[in-house]
Amino acid sequence: MADTQHPTPRFSTSEVTVVFLLGGPGSGKGTQSANLVRDYGFVHLSAGDLLRAEQIREGSQYGELIRTYIREGKIVPMEITVALLSNAMADALKNGAGAGEGKKARFLVDGFPRKLDQAVFFEDTVCPSELTLFLDCPEEVMEKRLLKRGETSGRDDDNAESIRKRFRTFVDTSMPVVTAFEERNKVVSVSATGSVEEVYARIQDGFKARGVHQQ
Repeated sequence: MADTQHPTPRFSTSEVTVVFLLGGPGSGKGTQSANLVRDYGFVHLSAGDLLRAEQIREGSQYGELIRTYIREGKIVPMEITVALLSNAMADALKNGAGAGEGKKARFLVDGFPRKLDQAVFFEDTVCPSELTLFLDCPEEVMEKRLLKRGETSGRDDDNAESIRKRFRTFVDTSMPVVTAFEERNKVVSVSATGSVEEVYARIQDGFKARGVHQQ
């Protein structure tokens, strides 16, 4: 009889590599993701981008719900986020991600898991992660970056009040994820201050030490 407590993950670690990318709002996740996609062949999946796209997708059953959660700075129910990520991974594989001799598809999951229960749910139902890359950045640096971005981004959560709410949410809910993975020796923690190039060099060193090489 199947064990209903422990579902089989949809993807196997023999076919895909999943790296979680965590860091506070404004720590540089988007910028560094682009570097990792270019040099390491990652497929970049941003939980936030998927949610933002879903909330405006015509006929979406989740759209209004997602809008409300995002507006109030709350975390969207994990079943929705995980379903969107899982389907995006399946689409990427269908479209040839990781195709080639002996090549595993690499997924960089950006801004997720935001809470410990999300991490557990994702690893149980989608795929166990290989590593978590944590961009460690002081709050005042992130605030400065976000307020600057808010001048041009058009994102309604790039304002001082929303930013502070997002900081609190990150510290309260996401740092326990980093701590839990650190206890399992699955975190590459990188100081995210300085230039984009300096931060990226630290990431490359951290990956090299863990046997993750450029493709």
